[in-house]
Amino acid sequence: MRYRAGLALGTFVALAGSCLLVRAQVPVPDLILSNGTIVTVDDRFTIAEAVAVLNERIVGVGTSADMDRLAGPRTRRIDLHGRTVIPGLIDNHLHLLRAAETWPLELRWEGVYSRRQAIEMLRAKAEAVGPGGWVFNIGGWATAQFADDATPFTREELDQIAPSNPVALQESYYQVFLNSRALAAFGIRPGAPDPPDFVAGSIVRDPSGRPTGVIREGIAATRAVAARLPRVARDQLERSAAGLFADMNRAGLTAIGAVGCDPDILAFLQRWKAEGRLSLRVFCIDGASAGSPGQVSGALAQIAAMRISDGDDFIDTVAFGESVYRPLHDPMFDTTSEPGSDDLAQWRRLAMGIARAGLPLHVHAELTTTIDAFLDQIESVDREVPIRDLRWALAHVNQITPAQLERMKRLGVSAAVHPWAVINGAFMREGFGDGASAMPPLAAIQASGIAWGLGSDGTAANQYLPFTTLSFAVTGRMAGGRRVTGQTISRKDALVAHTRRNAAFVLREHTLGSLQVGRLADMVVLDRDYLSVPADQIGEIASVMTIVGGRVVYESDTSAPPR
Repeated sequence: MRYRAGLALGTFVALAGSCLLVRAQVPVPDLILSNGTIVTVDDRFTIAEAVAVLNERIVGVGTSADMDRLAGPRTRRIDLHGRTVIPGLIDNHLHLLRAAETWPLELRWEGVYSRRQAIEMLRAKAEAVGPGGWVFNIGGWATAQFADDATPFTREELDQIAPSNPVALQESYYQVFLNSRALAAFGIRPGAPDPPDFVAGSIVRDPSGRPTGVIREGIAATRAVAARLPRVARDQLERSAAGLFADMNRAGLTAIGAVGCDPDILAFLQRWKAEGRLSLRVFCIDGASAGSPGQVSGALAQIAAMRISDGDDFIDTVAFGESVYRPLHDPMFDTTSEPGSDDLAQWRRLAMGIARAGLPLHVHAELTTTIDAFLDQIESVDREVPIRDLRWALAHVNQITPAQLERMKRLGVSAAVHPWAVINGAFMREGFGDGASAMPPLAAIQASGIAWGLGSDGTAANQYLPFTTLSFAVTGRMAGGRRVTGQTISRKDALVAHTRRNAAFVLREHTLGSLQVGRLADMVVLDRDYLSVPADQIGEIASVMTIVGGRVVYESDTSAPPR
C-alpha cells in the first residue's frame, strides 16, 4: 500500500508540478536528491532537477522545489550541487561470479593507460604478496591500451621487475606473458617436451628451443594457463565476492546479466539479500548446453525443467545461454567459421527445445558465417514454434551485417552488443584487416531499429568499466585513445543502450533502466556531466555515488564540486 501511494503521489508531482498537497496524504520520501541534472533516460529523454525515493522506488521526479516540499524530518537530503545523475548502469553480459574466484588475488589493469603505471602496480603487487607469491591477472587488458608504450612484456623484463615472484599476465584471451619463475612452476623448460595440459604449439620458443615466456594460441591456450593459477580458498569466496561487487558499484554498475551462476556463490548472495546488503542485481544467464550429440538428450531434459523469472528484482534467472551447442561457439580471435550441417542439426534440436520450453535465449554469435547459420536455424524453429515473444538474443555480434540485422528484426531477435575492440582493437585489426574498422557496426545496429543493448563480456575477454565502453561507442577510440572504428553513435543512444535497453535483456524493462516514477531507484551520481563533457573525456567519468534500490552502496568525496 505504501508503494502504491508513493506511485500515485509521484505521478501527481511529476505531472502537476507545484501544487497544494494535504500533508496527511503525502508519503514522506526516504531520500531526495536535488539541485542537479537528472538524466531520466525515459522515452523522451527528459531532464529534471530532483528525484525522490520511498521504499526502494522512485516516487517523484521534477523540480528541486517540488521534491523538497515532500521532505520530512527523517528524509535524507542530498544536495547535488549541479551534479549529473543517470540511471544505474546495466551490463547485459558479464562473467561476474567466475571472477570472484580470483578477484582479490589479481593485478587488474582496467582504466590503466600507461605502461609505466602498470609496471609500478606490478612491482607493488610483488612486494605485497612477498617472495614466492604469484603476481597475475586473467585478462581485462591489452598492451595496446598503454598510450605511452604498447611494447609487449618479455620474460627478461618481468624477471627484472619481480625477480622473486612467478608472474603470469593474461592479455585478454590472446596471449599470456610469463617470467622465468612462472615457466619453472609450470614445468616449461628448455629442450623439454611441453607439459601435456598445454595446447600443442602454444608455448612460444626461440630458435634454440628456449621458451620466450609467451603462451599464444588463442582462448584454449590462455585458459590452460589460467587453470593453473591460484584461486581464493572456498572459505574466502564470500569476502572475494564482496570486493568484486564493491568494484562494480564503484564503476557505476547496479545490475548484471551474469553469465554462469555458481550455486555456492548464489547461496551467500541470497543471504546478503535477506540481510539487506546485496549491492548488485544479479540476473543469471545459465543452462545446460551440450558438447556432443550424445549429450543433447540430457541437455533437452534439463532445458524442459528450467525455470525463468522464479526469483525477484535482486536475484533471478533470465535466459538460457551463453552456448547452445558448444562445437559452434566461435572462439575469440578466430576470423572464419564453417558450421557443419551435422553440428547445426544438433544446434537446432536444442534451440527447438528452448523454444518449446518458452525460454529466453542469449547465445554467443560472433562471425558472419556463424550468425547466418544460426539465423537459418532460428527461422526454421520459428516456423514451428514462434519465437518473437520469447526474448531471443544474439550476443557479441561484432561481425554482424545489415542483411543479418534485417533478418533479426523480422524474427524479433535482439542484439546484445559487446565491443571486443574496446581493448582488443589492435588484435582485431591484425586478424580482420580493414574490416575491423566496422566491428561492431554500432551505427548500423542503431539505425536498423532492432532492440539492442551494450555490455562488456568482461572480465577476461574485455574490460568491465561502463564509461570506457560508452567512450568507445561515442568516439570510436579503444581504451588508451587509439581510434579503431568509424562506427560510432551519439552519447544519448549509447547511454540508452547501457541502461533502458539493457533492462529488457534482464526482463526488467518496467522496473529498471530509467529514472521514472514507480521504477526501482538505481542511479549513479557523476563527477562530471555525461551529456556535455568533451567526448574524449567520457571514459574518465567516475561515480561519486552509486545507489541501488534507494540505498547508497558506494560513495566517494561528494563534498568536492563537480568537474
